[in-house]
Amino acid sequence: MSTLLADREIERLMTLHPKGFDLSLDRVSRLLGRLGNPQDRLPPVIHIAGTNGKGSAAAFSRALLEAAGYRVHVHTSPHLVHWHERYRLAADGGGKFVSDDVLADTITRVAEANRGETITVFEILTAVTFLLFAEHPADAAIIEVGLGGRFDATNVIRKPAVSLIMPVSLDHEAYLGDRVELIAAEKAGIIKPGCPVVVGAQENGTAQDVIVETADRLGCPVQVYGQEFLAAEEHGRLIYQDQTGLMDLSPPRLPGRHQYANAAAAIAAVKTAGFEISEAAANKAMTTVSWPGRMQRLTQGALVDLAPPGADIWLDGGHNPGAGVVIAEALAEQEEKLARPLFLICGMINTKDQTGYFRAFHGIARHVYTVPVSLSEAGVPNGELAARANEAGLSAEPVSSVANALMLLRDTWGEKEAPPRILIGGSLYLAGAVLAENGTPPV
Repeated sequence: MSTLLADREIERLMTLHPKGFDLSLDRVSRLLGRLGNPQDRLPPVIHIAGTNGKGSAAAFSRALLEAAGYRVHVHTSPHLVHWHERYRLAADGGGKFVSDDVLADTITRVAEANRGETITVFEILTAVTFLLFAEHPADAAIIEVGLGGRFDATNVIRKPAVSLIMPVSLDHEAYLGDRVELIAAEKAGIIKPGCPVVVGAQENGTAQDVIVETADRLGCPVQVYGQEFLAAEEHGRLIYQDQTGLMDLSPPRLPGRHQYANAAAAIAAVKTAGFEISEAAANKAMTTVSWPGRMQRLTQGALVDLAPPGADIWLDGGHNPGAGVVIAEALAEQEEKLARPLFLICGMINTKDQTGYFRAFHGIARHVYTVPVSLSEAGVPNGELAARANEAGLSAEPVSSVANALMLLRDTWGEKEAPPRILIGGSLYLAGAVLAENGTPPV
């Protein structure tokens, strides 16, 4: 059992309450009412939904606000290593993960207010978010949706400063629907009457139409990527443009061309929420932004030491076909800079389109090692996952762990070959386990 007080309290709640999600707001609203409705006492809220990119948008938004001198709370989910990662509290010089004693005390108070009634642990932890953010002063709160939008437990926010909807694609079909327009409608459920909306770069025109139509119907001012604002790469710089002018910025620290559009969406959202962001602050944000477990380069640690010497190792928790495409594109960019053979070490869960994810790497990955995802009951057996990679046209074999895959690569690597490029990914559960085993948890 964990030695952290908050972890032990959450583990206790896991034994008392059902797993999964409740697609209604009744239970969390009842609980928040007993807590004095802390969700109504927050600083201006940037509420973020989307299938892919919402975590990056949250990271960019935080970096922008903090670079401009604002104090910012941030709620994201899921966590990678510790539950505390879901709650970053505002502090001078940059927010910090909530302390263990404060989180444990807040969880206990919320659980007591629930009085043992039926509720999910995610709903309790969302109520914890609102209570923490209401009780600690800040200039802004960035709140990421957990699942969907319309019935997500965070969607009790009545008047967000801005609703930001990032790229929408197929994911969580069992909960949200099996067509992009249905999923877009669920994501658009966070839009509130008369409150501003920013729409990030959408690959699917139907999804964008659904979001914009919802905003128009609710009388919301709406800004759409590619129309009211955009980003472009020019001479290695990020050029951001909106109706107020241009910003000439350093390229985003987060790798991948898709991060230019994610950064632009965050700039538009933060400005729309009413915060002054100078070009100097935006430039600083691009160079300091951090988002662990998403195209994160691993350069040291226990697992890194097991790899072939000089290997270029990347970690990404993206787990659906849309994420596979942007990850593959980001790796292709690395290949343009320095050619290396690409190997994948992947673990996935059974609610994801595994073959669809692997298709993005057809023609660019030399081989795939598939591993179990031990932190989730829904983990796909490594032999079955290798078969899904084969279906996508990839060479694949099951191995028992990430460590074993890295050692196998090291032991079979020829000295005359360039060191390999390795992507470890396919699941946020796997990404968290890797960061823990490597000794490099998020900070």
